[in-house]
Amino acid sequence: MKPRFAPLAVALALSALFSAPAFAAKDVVAAVASTFTTMDPYDANDTLSQAVVKSFYQGLYGFDAKMKMVPVLAESYVASKDGLVYTVKLKKGIKFHDGTDFNAEAVKANFDRVTNPDNKLKRFILYKNITKTEVVDAATVRFTLKEPFSPFINSLAHPSGVIISPAAMEKYGKAIAQNPVGTGPFKFVEWKPSDYLKVEKFAGYWRKGYPKVDTITWRPVVDNNSRSAMMQTGEAHFTFPVPYEQAEILKAKGIALDAAPSIVHRYLSMNTQQKPFDNVKVREAVNYAINKEALAKVAFSGYAIPAEGVLPQGVEFANKLGPWPYDPAKARALLKEAGYPNGFETTLWSAYNHTTAQKVIAFLQQQLAQVGIKVQVQALEAGQRVEKVESAQDPATAPVRMYYVGWSSSTGEADWAMRPLLASESFPPKLFNTAYYKNDAVDADISKALNTTSSAEKTKLYTDAQQRIWKDAPWAFLVTEKLLSAHSKGLTGMHVMPDASFNFDEIDLK
Repeated sequence: MKPRFAPLAVALALSALFSAPAFAAKDVVAAVASTFTTMDPYDANDTLSQAVVKSFYQGLYGFDAKMKMVPVLAESYVASKDGLVYTVKLKKGIKFHDGTDFNAEAVKANFDRVTNPDNKLKRFILYKNITKTEVVDAATVRFTLKEPFSPFINSLAHPSGVIISPAAMEKYGKAIAQNPVGTGPFKFVEWKPSDYLKVEKFAGYWRKGYPKVDTITWRPVVDNNSRSAMMQTGEAHFTFPVPYEQAEILKAKGIALDAAPSIVHRYLSMNTQQKPFDNVKVREAVNYAINKEALAKVAFSGYAIPAEGVLPQGVEFANKLGPWPYDPAKARALLKEAGYPNGFETTLWSAYNHTTAQKVIAFLQQQLAQVGIKVQVQALEAGQRVEKVESAQDPATAPVRMYYVGWSSSTGEADWAMRPLLASESFPPKLFNTAYYKNDAVDADISKALNTTSSAEKTKLYTDAQQRIWKDAPWAFLVTEKLLSAHSKGLTGMHVMPDASFNFDEIDLK
């Protein structure tokens, strides 16, 4: 028999269903400045993409909101005396979003994938020192390294080092980049690259009581003013970065602002393999031609400081070497000495197309023009960045000349702040040495530092490397920015970390 309900009872039930505030969904909207390149962290080349995948992916280790390393899917580890073997104990009883088990086999599958050069994953270089990954038992995995590597556990904490469901990798193949399946607090719903990425609460999440919100919708909004407007109208609960010039306006509207210290440095790389930037005097001239104090005020509304060295303060083993002085007269003299008394013409690309980046490259264009360097500027979209810069196969024909970009060491150590950007092994498409800079002594310093656990020896090696790089000037060293974010008064537990990634383990909406 079919159950029968009185019309009044049905009406009352429906009324309760649609009006009860206790059952209202907690849907968070986060507006960010750029589009995402991929949902595969092992193949991601930007901090933002790796930040948002924390919604559904986790690694063995990670960082808390203050960049302190913490175990996540791991319980503990033991390193051998020779520094070649790391045995990691895993948490038990964890499920992937597809219902399969997280275990040592899953860990092995992921690191076998990234360490196979045939897969050509961008983060191969971060893990290529792993010679083999072995299953000891279901809850124990053993990593054997080719050579001692002192920051190995830090590299496991890097946001790329996540554990993807092996069943999903087999099912989707290369399309796993569009179909993520992890162990994180949220599971993937939908990704429309130019519009949004949506995730929803994973009911089977291993941390009981979490997550505290039902969905997060990540919206890439390139225009600074549009992101600010979304905060003012309540269309977004969180935004990063905040348009610096609008900080006071948002504050007056009752929107909470956070200006966090960062290890994000902004620089202008110059292709040292091609004229005119193969001449160190030209590169020095570019550094002297740019007023970094003015750049910080014009483009960042004072929420930045001139770069004080190759690495920003806050990265372990960073040296303070600058800032590089502003001296346009010296810049013109150096250009004359280099054989360019009337300057030259070139191109300047930006790795970002948001409003702040556009202000930066317009400022750089104006500053360089004053010393005779005429640049055509272009702000690249994510796809253009990958195609034009990061996928170039040959330094001799790479189209990049001057390139405005930024970097943060997501392991907190000098190695990952230098090796991907300034070692000769890191030319695109392997990594991000877009200056195509090569100095044998710097390469040797970086290599030796990886093989010692002595802090004093590391200090000596990294100091020598930074001093050589500063003198060679493969970059124009610009600014270290402060990380300005905004959130609605009802949103808690959403933080921007010093590397410009996000921590939202405790996110809640009231």
